[in-house]
Amino acid sequence: MRLARRTQAIEPFYVMECAKAADELARSALCDPARGGRPMIYLNIGEPDFTATEPVREAAERCVREGRTQYTPALGLEALRERISGWYRDRFAVDVPARRIVLTAGASGALQLACLALVEAGDEVLMPDPSYPCNRHFVTAAGGRPVLVESGPSTRFQLGAEQVRACWGEHTRGVLLASPSNPTGTSIERDEMRRIVETVRRHDGVTLVDEIYLGLSFDEAYGHSALELGDDVITINSFSKYFCMTGWRLGWLVVPEAMLPAVERLAQNLYICPSTVAQHAALACFEPESIDEYERRRAEFRARRDYLVPALERLGLRVPVMPDGAFYAWADCSAHHTSSWDFVFELMRRAQIAITPGRDFGRAQTDRYVRFSYASRRDLLEEAVDRLSQVL
Repeated sequence: MRLARRTQAIEPFYVMECAKAADELARSALCDPARGGRPMIYLNIGEPDFTATEPVREAAERCVREGRTQYTPALGLEALRERISGWYRDRFAVDVPARRIVLTAGASGALQLACLALVEAGDEVLMPDPSYPCNRHFVTAAGGRPVLVESGPSTRFQLGAEQVRACWGEHTRGVLLASPSNPTGTSIERDEMRRIVETVRRHDGVTLVDEIYLGLSFDEAYGHSALELGDDVITINSFSKYFCMTGWRLGWLVVPEAMLPAVERLAQNLYICPSTVAQHAALACFEPESIDEYERRRAEFRARRDYLVPALERLGLRVPVMPDGAFYAWADCSAHHTSSWDFVFELMRRAQIAITPGRDFGRAQTDRYVRFSYASRRDLLEEAVDRLSQVL
């Protein structure tokens, strides 16, 4: 069968490839307690071990029971867009009119809409190396070219304004950032984000900021939305991480008003509307009972970070920059192995621990970094550290 050339430009999602290998090993005798094995500990997938809150689950049940399952407008339920607008106002002191908020089929849907609306064939988009792999693939799928810019510990593994100025070229369309970031859990400082936005504006470019982990910021110095810097900044968000609704596939996009007609046309044609049930359920995310629970969970993620990162450091797995959000630690494994890919598979076999190699996240020094996800409960983290100490 002849496939479109664009499919060849999309690399495998190595996180999922490693997850399949871990699952296969988990079914073997090595991980079967009945045969003397021990269960696999999964610290590889970026999915909270918490699920949707009780008010959200109840809202979904009511929606189905009452038959409110027809299509919604392509831009999403007006009531939910208003709730999100209120969350920006109450949590981040930013005025974001509901009319600029577009509900999408997950953050992935938001990124696809943004890239299709803004990126022409041959356009280049600057992003940090390391960064989440799917972000660059959305640019590629739209006909653009992601330009990965090496970003190390000195810039918190993030792009800086100086790098943006230095790398801007004839075909550069803009930047795609993530704050907090996957895989590093690090954010862009407020003043640096302002300088980046100003640099992009001077070139008449676009600033896209993936903020799906913004609700899981642990440090007030970084817990700010780039939307405070002007109506021309475009952000992507999701109900998956802070709101713990991964499988519900619901996200949103905040765009300048001038973009709305184009984004609406794209949404109508690509997926008609986001899940109706997920939208009605998400209204309950903003009830005080739910927000209280999300804040308790945020504190729990921070406590897990405060346990895991020092433990990794003691084992020679240095974390050059303390994560200030999300639930990831970007650790240097070069003291133990010359290949992070081989190191990951060795840990699967010898310690029955699944983590993620750096290969997914870019080109620069990814052979020396691995990503640990601390989205798992504390007792599993402690068991993982104990197994690591035995192996390392």
